[in-house]
Amino acid sequence: MIENRSGEKIGNRLNSTGGSRGVIMGTSYNYYKMFGCFNRKFKVSEPEPPPDVKEAFSRYAEGGIHMTVDQLLKFLVEYQQEKWRTVDDAEAIMHQVFKQRHHSPDRQLGFNLDDFFHFLFQDDLNGPINSQVHHDMTAPLQHYYIYTGHNSYLTGNQISSDCSEIPIIRALENGVRGIELDLWPNSSKDNIHVLHGRTLTTPVSLIKCFKSIKEHAFVKSPYPVIITLEDHLTADLQAKVAEMAIQVFGDTLFFPESGDLQEFPSPEALQHKIIFSTKPPKEYLGGSSGKDLDISLPILKEDSGDETEADDKSDSDEESSSSDGVQLKSGSAPEYKRLIAIHAGNAKKKRLRHVLKIEHKKASRLSLSEDELVKAAALHPVQLVRFTQKNILRIFPKGTRVTSSNFRPTTGWIHGAQMVAFNMQGLFRSNGGCGYAKKPAVLMEKDASGDVFDPKLPWPVRTTLKVTVYMGNGWRLDFSHTHFDKHSPPDFYTKLYIFGLPLDEGKGKTRVIEDEWIPHWDHEFSFPLRVPQLALLRIEVREYDLSEKDDFGGQTCLLVSELRPGIRSVPLYDKKGRKFKSVRLLMRFQFV
Repeated sequence: MIENRSGEKIGNRLNSTGGSRGVIMGTSYNYYKMFGCFNRKFKVSEPEPPPDVKEAFSRYAEGGIHMTVDQLLKFLVEYQQEKWRTVDDAEAIMHQVFKQRHHSPDRQLGFNLDDFFHFLFQDDLNGPINSQVHHDMTAPLQHYYIYTGHNSYLTGNQISSDCSEIPIIRALENGVRGIELDLWPNSSKDNIHVLHGRTLTTPVSLIKCFKSIKEHAFVKSPYPVIITLEDHLTADLQAKVAEMAIQVFGDTLFFPESGDLQEFPSPEALQHKIIFSTKPPKEYLGGSSGKDLDISLPILKEDSGDETEADDKSDSDEESSSSDGVQLKSGSAPEYKRLIAIHAGNAKKKRLRHVLKIEHKKASRLSLSEDELVKAAALHPVQLVRFTQKNILRIFPKGTRVTSSNFRPTTGWIHGAQMVAFNMQGLFRSNGGCGYAKKPAVLMEKDASGDVFDPKLPWPVRTTLKVTVYMGNGWRLDFSHTHFDKHSPPDFYTKLYIFGLPLDEGKGKTRVIEDEWIPHWDHEFSFPLRVPQLALLRIEVREYDLSEKDDFGGQTCLLVSELRPGIRSVPLYDKKGRKFKSVRLLMRFQFV
């Protein structure tokens, strides 16, 4: 025990940095050591309903101190705009709150203000988006954004980290549906390793990766897993890949009977299926030039204007069809070729605008690096959108991102790219976290003259998103009380960003609330939106630090089109996309 200045005994819990927590006469305090010799005392506040919550309670309780089931239903339908709600829903919510707060499912009088506030702050009862799969899953694959990883087997950076099946397992358990594997011969050339070629990464065996995918593919989602292969193998080893795949995946493998897809099937039709995608092996008649085969995708030249061509020295060395210096013989590895359900296209030494023309009947996939995408979007935005109405476009990070850092995915998404490969994607919390999110209709439609959406046009403002950040809570439960500051409680602020069309992008920041674990901001933001279907709202909490970089306090990213109007509980996630147990914000979303 420690004593305050008057000699009063105070219960406390010391931590490793010398801070403590205590209670005096039923009031909680935090104690922080200053200069190692004396304590600073800070009162621990309790969550208090914001004025808007009190006003809503008073209005729907009709001035009373309790809210009945019928009054709660009216609040849900009118204020929260949940038109589908029934009396049974309102009763179920009340029972759950009573069980949590009063350890009894039944209270005759209904909600008091604290019950109502508790309900609003529970993201499982009152979250910002629909937590169930609710998109139409019967359209062809190209109609969906697909949760896609890059170099899915790496435990760390792109140069020297270990390769392992563990990151693949974690990705699948998080809902990732696109797994990338780089295939190389082992040292004796008689088996296949998965590793990042021409680096110091240590390999993992292909069979181990396949078995891990088989065991974990459908733990999070029943919808298909697409395995993209970057293949540097001889024909014999390609045949071995096919043998392994058939042995491990069996009936879960999908490949079209005809060998070619005229149109992609739907996620619904492909439930619990494994799909392979890469370039089919080409048939060569010998020769050994010692050079890579036809493997590159285009680097767009800045000075070539509309006549942009692919660069022969592209860093897009993805999905090649041979190992270095190996030439495939005529008719090689037919089993491997049949395994490939989604054929990856080839754009080497071709003008990209010609590659993007849909003249062939087969449905295919094209890969571009992030730099290539940016240049293509500047030169050929409409062609990109049109291409993705029939085919799949995969975007991968540029080679200089050796630390596995993320790039901005929205450039790909607003042009219809389905597989934007990077590490953690908030977009895919939508649609029940199943790994597939249906693209907005604007990206799939054509007008009467056959024209498609052009992201570069100056579209008019169609709606304004108003976001109110009321307060936050939960850090005191999920972090040690000296995690953010050794000498005082944290100084939190919230930042908001809108990503989407360039003209729709915006940002804002609340004021800093000093020395408070439960900050109340009550700050309203307005974001005019031209194409809200393509907008994302990013929310990030930071802890202000005068002398160092501000500390990270949580984040989330939500599709604007998925936001549920009204007062909502918004859970926050760590930098790796893992949900905090307790940290959440109370916010309001309105479309005006």
